[in-house]
Amino acid sequence: MADFNQILDAGDVDSGIINVVVEIPTGSNNKIEWDRQLGAFKLDRVEPLIFAKPTNYGFIPQTLDEDGDELDALIITDTPLPTGVYLEARIIGIMKFIDDGEVDDKVVVVPADDRHTGNAIQSLADLPEQLIKQIEFHFNHYKALKKPGSTKVDHWGDAEEAKTTIKDCQVRWAERD
Repeated sequence: MADFNQILDAGDVDSGIINVVVEIPTGSNNKIEWDRQLGAFKLDRVEPLIFAKPTNYGFIPQTLDEDGDELDALIITDTPLPTGVYLEARIIGIMKFIDDGEVDDKVVVVPADDRHTGNAIQSLADLPEQLIKQIEFHFNHYKALKKPGSTKVDHWGDAEEAKTTIKDCQVRWAERD
């Protein structure tokens, strides 16, 4: 398997069009993670079905969040995307998130060339309110059966806040050991 972090970079953050690699399809309860040392996807664990992902879940190559992993992305599409697919995505916002006391932010994106919706989604405000509530509920509670209260959505931010976070994570990637 190719190492995405050697082949793909984060994309053109300033323009708002970035590269994202899918780890977990919408609706899956399999916690699949990219193992950068092996250059392969790994099944980390199987979550209870009630905590299946409300969106596609992936990462932005050549970034490193404060938790030591690549910066996560929530990819909004009408249908699930398979593990291993990468796409050019448009940044629409960010979910600032704390997991076990560590920053574990999630950049929210849509496909950059989504002709089906006519590129109607330009910001978080364009998403259905119910979807935002589902995402927030999921991330506030998905560890509740193991460790109640260990996760918290801090706040939602716009695309500019997301770009700042991505750039910080690019610097952290460049400075890693």
